[in-house]
Order: sequence, then structure tokens, then C-alpha cells
Amino acid sequence: MKKSMVLFLGLILMTPSLVFSNIVTFKIGYFIPKSDSDLWETEFDQMNFRKTDYPNTNFGFSYEYLLTRELSLSFSLDGYTKNKSGSYNGYVGYSDVDGEWAYPDEYVGDYIPGHSFNISITPIQFSIKITPMGRRGKFIPYIGGGVGLYFWSIRLRGDTIDFSEEWYDPVEEVIIYPINRFTDVREESRIATGWHAFGGIMFPVARKITLEAEFKYNSAKGKFPEDDPDWGFHGFDPFDLSGYQISFGLNYWF
Repeated sequence: MKKSMVLFLGLILMTPSLVFSNIVTFKIGYFIPKSDSDLWETEFDQMNFRKTDYPNTNFGFSYEYLLTRELSLSFSLDGYTKNKSGSYNGYVGYSDVDGEWAYPDEYVGDYIPGHSFNISITPIQFSIKITPMGRRGKFIPYIGGGVGLYFWSIRLRGDTIDFSEEWYDPVEEVIIYPINRFTDVREESRIATGWHAFGGIMFPVARKITLEAEFKYNSAKGKFPEDDPDWGFHGFDPFDLSGYQISFGLNYWF
């Protein structure tokens, strides 16, 4: 819901500027997170998640104001969301009067501990775009880059094994760990700054319509709050919001 509100507000902010824009573009893309921070790595190490689980399709909208034959300014809005549920590698859960415990999966167990790890990233980006060969011809290559605001959210919901607290079961003679059931930890509606670079090519198909193919790299990191060590993802490094995006778009020229 909050992500939809961000997209809606972004479109409202963009609407007055359409009067001054020369190109409006609607895009569909495929976003591949770089996943290069310790929270990502912890999930991939402990859970049966893989990096290949988190790429996902996304949609975008942009407008572009032409300054010269080769130079323009653009404003774009994209969105990425991925919800994934999984289980812990190598552990089963047991319930007893003392609580919930993670045992090695050589035991049968009462249940398989697991949780969902959900990510949302919505960048609003300002760019300078260069078309070195101009905008006339059968092919219109372009490059560009800029800065942006990244609205992001993370939610982890389900079972979490506390590997920092080691226990010993003298009966089974095995190391076990406590399980926190029904965990619901989140960071919502956070904002980060970042940069991006892109390149692509447009193909004219009609007098005012072109198609485009584009590759973009986004770079941003979201910082976790440090004021409450008992809540959220305290202790983790800034969360990697970076990623690669391949997109295809429809341009309308005014």
C-alpha cells in the first residue's frame, strides 16, 4: 500500500511538468539486485534463498525535456518488489516446555523453521541524457546518468534462529539454538540517495513514436537506524539497494 502511494504521489508531481516535456516514456523492465551487503549474505547463507530468486519485472514512467539536439533532462519513476518465503538450511524445529529449538536436520523435528524476506525499492531519478548522433535516423543511441531518491522497505516475517545463543542438549549430545517464532521485523518507507548510469537505443516506428531498449545500473545503500538496538535490523551494514535493470519502452514525442 505504501509503495503504491509513493508511485501515485510521484505521478501527481510529474503531471504538471508534462506540459513542458518533449518525450513521455512507458517502460517494462527486469531488475536484478546486486545483493552485496551483509543482510543479503546472511539470508543467502542461512536460508534456502538464492540470488536468482530476487530478480523481478518492474514498470516505469519517465518524461524528458529536450534542451539541444544532443542533450536533454529526464525524470523517471520505477518500482521493484519481491516477496520470497523459504526455510533454514540444515535445521528442523522442536517445541518443548522450555521453548522452541533448532536441531540439525538429521533429526525428524516438529516443523521446518522458515520466514519470508520481502524487499521493495522505488527510485525517483533525475538524469542528463546525451544522444551523440542526434535524434534523426533509423537508430538513436543514447547514454546518461544522474542522481535519485530511493524509497525502500524490508520486512522479515516468520521464524528466526538465534545463532548467537548456543545451547547444549546433554541427552542428544548436540548443539542447539533457540528459535524466535512469529518474528515480524521491518524497515518501512525509508529514503536513501544514490546515482545511476544508463545506455540504450531508440528505434523510430512512427512520426511521433519510438521504441527503446535500455540498460541501467543503480547504486544506492539504505542505512538502518541506530537509535534502537532492540528493534529492526540493528547491527547490520547499510543495505545494498543497487542493481542492474534491463528495460523496453514506448516513447511518445510531443
